[in-house]
Amino acid sequence: MGYVNEGTPGNPNFDESFVGDNVNYNTNGCAVYTETFSARYKLTRTFAAGNYQFTVGADDGYRLSLDGGTTWVINNWNDQSYTITSYTTSLNGTYNLVIEYYENGGGNRISFNVQTACLGSEDQSIYGTGNIWNGYIYDRTNFNQYNGMVNEGSAAGPNFDENFGGDNVIYATSACGVQTETFSARYRLQKTMPNGNYIFTVGGDDGYRLSLDGGSTWVINQWNDQSYMSATYSTELNGTYNIVLEYFENGGQNRISFNMTSTVLPVQLVSFEGKSTGKKTNLNWTVTKEVNTSYYEIQRSEDGSNFIALGKVDAAKTTSSNSAEKKYTFIDPAPLTGSNYYRLRMVDLDNTNSWSPVIRVFFDNKNTVSIFPELLSTGESIHISTAVALSNVLVECYDITGKKLQEKNYRL
Repeated sequence: MGYVNEGTPGNPNFDESFVGDNVNYNTNGCAVYTETFSARYKLTRTFAAGNYQFTVGADDGYRLSLDGGTTWVINNWNDQSYTITSYTTSLNGTYNLVIEYYENGGGNRISFNVQTACLGSEDQSIYGTGNIWNGYIYDRTNFNQYNGMVNEGSAAGPNFDENFGGDNVIYATSACGVQTETFSARYRLQKTMPNGNYIFTVGGDDGYRLSLDGGSTWVINQWNDQSYMSATYSTELNGTYNIVLEYFENGGQNRISFNMTSTVLPVQLVSFEGKSTGKKTNLNWTVTKEVNTSYYEIQRSEDGSNFIALGKVDAAKTTSSNSAEKKYTFIDPAPLTGSNYYRLRMVDLDNTNSWSPVIRVFFDNKNTVSIFPELLSTGESIHISTAVALSNVLVECYDITGKKLQEKNYRL
């Protein structure tokens, strides 16, 4: 039909509504009726080296190219009410810009804006530590333009509740402030969790989601426009986790909160065994899920009730998996004549403790007898050994309440 010009000699930005809906819009040739029409705008422009943000909005479809129409960096080619889309990139040199637009019914409008962009410079893949989150803040709702970093949480704990200074204000970051309307945030925290039960509660207005594996899966996922609401997830954890909390705000109020509570569980004892060797007792035990353990105290009793401490073994300081089994040994160099009852006091870093089952090793001044193991499960064998051959040895078997189940004579 004809061509028109937009922008000014010093500024390419424009906002065109074509005089109105369902009217004639003049061009240098023929007027076009502003219903079911289209437009293609072309501009060659030289950009100094820097970061630039392009924002295009329209009712209905629109798209933007920086290479003459070969590729579209913004492509929103749909029937829609007035909607805007932004694209940020680094430029240096001369570019052929193309904006295409169509109007299919109802209102009509096309706008274009380009301005120097302020961008954050941090590596957005780095996790916070020591209960301090690294929070990466973005313009637009889908992590479009990185503006800068903030921190949440404290040395005392990772919990926080953030309202970004208010609705539709500028929220400061390490680099560029972001308008608290149509923005997003990604928080990262690497945290070691002692073996325990954990409850995570996350709330947001609008969308939010929580991952414990770096963003591969979401244990909480409320990725919707919504007024402030919260969701909870409970699980048992043991080890180091890459926690990711994502959030977006699409309009109205804004708020994101995170809360974690836990009950730490004791180390798990896989086995605890004692065996007489000559005139000594060898004690061996195996544990797993050893995260918060400080040391193991070995205790002995002659009657199974009154125990004294023989010594202690510090927990291993290793970098192996927390779920890996770890083995320990302690030698009692001077066991008592007769029955020796042993148990472990397993002490955590916070001085809480748990106990092992009691095991028994028997010593005789004349004829040392070794019984191993003394705590039996279905299908297990019992091993009895002596220093010399004995006859008429009586072996008695009891359940854990002390009731005799069986007795039998053996020759050893």
